[in-house]
Amino acid sequence: MKIYLLAIGGSDVLAGALNGRSALNALLSMTATEPANPEPVFLDFTGIEVATASFLRESILAFRDIVRGRRSKFYPVVANANDAVREELLELLMPRGDVLMLCALDEADAVTMAAPLGELDPKQRLTFDLVHEHGETDAGALMREYGKSEGVKHTTAWNNRLASLASLGLVIETSQGRAKRYRPLFEGV
Repeated sequence: MKIYLLAIGGSDVLAGALNGRSALNALLSMTATEPANPEPVFLDFTGIEVATASFLRESILAFRDIVRGRRSKFYPVVANANDAVREELLELLMPRGDVLMLCALDEADAVTMAAPLGELDPKQRLTFDLVHEHGETDAGALMREYGKSEGVKHTTAWNNRLASLASLGLVIETSQGRAKRYRPLFEGV
């Protein structure tokens, strides 16, 4: 699913907390029906010149937190943000120790240049990289393969790291009975 912020905001300048909350309501309305399978929801900033921190906090970050908090099958991704928008997002993310997935979409809507914006702590970064290296994995597999070298004594530590990445929308979480498996949101990030 792709949602154009220009259509929601009605302007190439997205500013203010009130406008951000209005955009949040529109985003939540557009994603009220869950997809059958996990999928990215691209928040497309094509045509947006400026988005203020207050707008982004009340719309994009709030949307991501709500959607991932309800364990939705939607995974919010900021697409086609210019340098000014990325800079405002980074200013919001860094003090919070937060991360958001960004990408560019080409004319055929193929994902290019996907990467997390913000800074993962070293343990999260390692886990993120291992999910990408393995393609799909679970906490037990990571414990068996890397537990000793990482000094991890319990599978719970890997579960917590993986669940944290899923709550940020950086990896896809799927359930297989009581077990959870994780895979990259995009290959080759």
